Amino acid sequence: MSDKAGTIQRLASMAYISFVFVSSFFLFQIAALIWLLTILFDKRLLVLHYYTMLWSALYIWIIPTWKVEVKGREKIDSGQTYLMVSNHQSALDVLLVPYLFVPFKWVSKAEIYKVPFIGWNMYLNRYIKLERGLRKSIVNMMTKCEHSLRSGSSVYIFPEGTRSKDGRMKKFAPGAFILAKRTKVPILPLVISGTCDAMPKNSLNIDKTCKMNLTVLDPIDPSQFENMSTENLTELVQKRIENFLMG
Repeated sequence: MSDKAGTIQRLASMAYISFVFVSSFFLFQIAALIWLLTILFDKRLLVLHYYTMLWSALYIWIIPTWKVEVKGREKIDSGQTYLMVSNHQSALDVLLVPYLFVPFKWVSKAEIYKVPFIGWNMYLNRYIKLERGLRKSIVNMMTKCEHSLRSGSSVYIFPEGTRSKDGRMKKFAPGAFILAKRTKVPILPLVISGTCDAMPKNSLNIDKTCKMNLTVLDPIDPSQFENMSTENLTELVQKRIENFLMG
């Protein structure tokens, strides 16, 4: 990369970060107002969640060289509660998934909740915090996820735990699949591709033309895994996502 191109890329990255921070200040004010006006009658915080999805998707939409394609949305039953899982390629995944525009509760690492405005909005949404490596936090996360699922709110988990450095999937942790078996809700596998090229881990490179894809695979009904071990179920779902990625 030439010095000129590198300078342009750094300036573009700085402009993008600045826009995210400044816009988050104003968008959080709207989120807080929505929360205040709806909290008494919208127990699942659906209105606030849908607003948050629009807020999140904005940060992909503003980059003209980033394109998004969503496939299989029709496989989602709007009246069904799901345990939603996918691979995790990039920080952009949390901006891509909102293009589904369906209700769910994120499971997200605790560090995100410390980000001004964005993290505060996650608290308002009652998304589920996880401090990796702390047993007490993991137990608390599992309890809150189970409560959400039994209350009719879908839950979205990245079973890899953290995003990939090179796009290749890491071994899935079993927590999500323990929840699916315990609560007897369908598993909804999703496949993310292209986000690693748009923004690799530990990078804010936004000068590439990239197409990001989000594909909904066939839901897995509890009757299909009620007699399976958690280990076998975890492997089954990971293989389905891997096989789709490999094409």
